[in-house]
Amino acid sequence: MKAIPQYNFHKTKYGDELLIDVVELRSIEKYIRRNPIHRLTYYDITLITEGNGEFIINDYSYPVHPNNIVCSIPGEVRGWNEDRTLNGYALIFEEEFLLSFFNDPHFLQRLPYLDPERSSFVLHATPELSVRIHQLFREIKTEINNYSKKDHHILRAMLYEVLMLLNRADTVSEPQPASKNKAVNRHAHAFTQLVNAEFISQRNTKYYADKLCITANYLNEITQNILGVSAKIYIQNKVMQEAKRLLSYTTLSITEIADKLHYNTPSYFIRSFHKHTGSTPTQYRDSQNHEK
Repeated sequence: MKAIPQYNFHKTKYGDELLIDVVELRSIEKYIRRNPIHRLTYYDITLITEGNGEFIINDYSYPVHPNNIVCSIPGEVRGWNEDRTLNGYALIFEEEFLLSFFNDPHFLQRLPYLDPERSSFVLHATPELSVRIHQLFREIKTEINNYSKKDHHILRAMLYEVLMLLNRADTVSEPQPASKNKAVNRHAHAFTQLVNAEFISQRNTKYYADKLCITANYLNEITQNILGVSAKIYIQNKVMQEAKRLLSYTTLSITEIADKLHYNTPSYFIRSFHKHTGSTPTQYRDSQNHEK
């Protein structure tokens, strides 16, 4: 069976690492046509501005029209109708971009339209709300394009405003997933909740599989299908996300951070961080301080 193509976030598209972007659907049409069925490793909020078509997420088909907003989370299988005549704008971002600044690791999952167990993936905005969200998309794109040094705080504020405004949109109803899919989604959701609570002290995939009363192999199959990465990589990403937050927003020393994250030695933490990010913890902290 052919693997589902996966798109990762282009983190250095604008030079330094930036985990947010706005793209026009027409500008990525060639990629959609090449792989109409695909998976993303990041969040995607797509506002439809023109045309009518069909959008598929996790085997459910939705007719989409202007003022509809398609909300997808990392790992979901998405599909565009190849004969579509749609245009719009996609606000894309990595979880880390927002949560590295927040103390609440569950913030995104608490938004009803981004809950992994949500029954609908599509929202409908009033024309007035659609115009306001579209304007914010344009402002985010302008902020990214017009400044050589991207102001992450301004961009986070605008992203937060978009996410809050989406709570005012109506849900486009859709039947609940089949019971088998619901069970798989529950396991994935429970896994992410457990990791958020215990990733600092527990890094072993088997630990989480035992907690969920499933095998480690099955857990990896679930996370690969739903989240787009193995359980081990998902846990590692959470650890690195916390490391970046501590480096950016605290004055803890590298040794103190290594100890707080339960690394055996500071040198092991430094090697792990460099392997994951391409920079040392000190280099990363310096780059964040310079940005501020």
